[in-house]
This record gives sequence, C-alpha cells and structure tokens, in this order.
Amino acid sequence: MSLLSLVFLAFAMSTDAFAAAVGKGASLHKPRFLDALRTGLIFGVIEAITPIIGWFIGQAATSFVAEWDHWIAFTLLLLLGGHMIYAGLRPEADDAEDKPKSHSFWVLATTAFATSIDALAVGVGLAFVDVNIWIAALAIGLATMTMATIGVMVGRLIGTAIGRKAEILGGVVLIGVGAAILYEHTM
Repeated sequence: MSLLSLVFLAFAMSTDAFAAAVGKGASLHKPRFLDALRTGLIFGVIEAITPIIGWFIGQAATSFVAEWDHWIAFTLLLLLGGHMIYAGLRPEADDAEDKPKSHSFWVLATTAFATSIDALAVGVGLAFVDVNIWIAALAIGLATMTMATIGVMVGRLIGTAIGRKAEILGGVVLIGVGAAILYEHTM
C-alpha cells in the first residue's frame, strides 16, 4: 500500500468521526480547545485500535463483521442522535446553563466506537494486503484525532450561531452518518 493510499484511507476513515464531533461540539456550552483535544484523543485512540482488532480477527470473522458492522453502527448512532434531538427539543429556561461543559468519557467513547466499527472491517481487509497494520492504525488514529478536534471546534461555532438547534442538528448529523453507513452496505 502506497503512502498516498494510506493517507487517503486515514482521512476517509475519519470523516464520520468529524461529523459526529461537530455534533458533540455543538451540544456543549462553549467547548474549549482542551475539550476538543480530549474528544479528538478519545476518537483517535478508538479509531486506531479497531483496525488492529480487525487485523487479528482475520478471515475467519470477515463474513460476520461485513454482515453486521453497518447495523451495529447505525443502531448506536440512531440512539445517540435520537437522544441529542430529544435533548434539543426539551423546553428549558436557559440554554447556556442547560448545555454541559463537557461530555463524559463513556458518551464520547460510545460515539467514537459507533463511528469506528467500519475500521474494524477495514482492519480485516488490511490483513490480506501488504501493509504494516501498526503504521496504518497510527495514521488512521492521528487523522481521526485531528478531524475530531477540528470538528468539536466547528461545532462550537455552529452551536454559538444557532443555539439549541445545534444539538438537534448534531443529532440529525449522527443519524445521517448512521444512515449513510447503512446505505453504503446495501448498495
């Protein structure tokens, strides 16, 4: 696998994490760069680990992973997105006080896992090509960390501009990412 192909793969694997991070950033009350970097690190580490797990699973589980990864990702993103939409539609007195300052580790890890299930399948595929899985996983993790960090900061701008509607938009984006993953696998 060429360096250019590896870079393209890494950034392609991080686009859904970027979209999810925009939603996460929009749902926070003025996230700081450190909050964005924390989110990026969580997303990046999980996105780097999943292709390694896929690599070790190998050909024995290829049909199971390929058959169910899109449904698992869609369900998780649908639930997370639905929760964000519900939270955005709840009538509250003061939007700024209602938005959390940060997301819990588990909320971020669940979102990151949901957006990285496809990386598990990619890892299985990479087991059959001439690629160093450690370098590929590192590239995927770094690209995801960068994109998710930027995504949270973009979400901050969107959240400031449109208020509570940003949380609804973030939920719709997560559901859209899940639907896109589902659509890709049915085509």
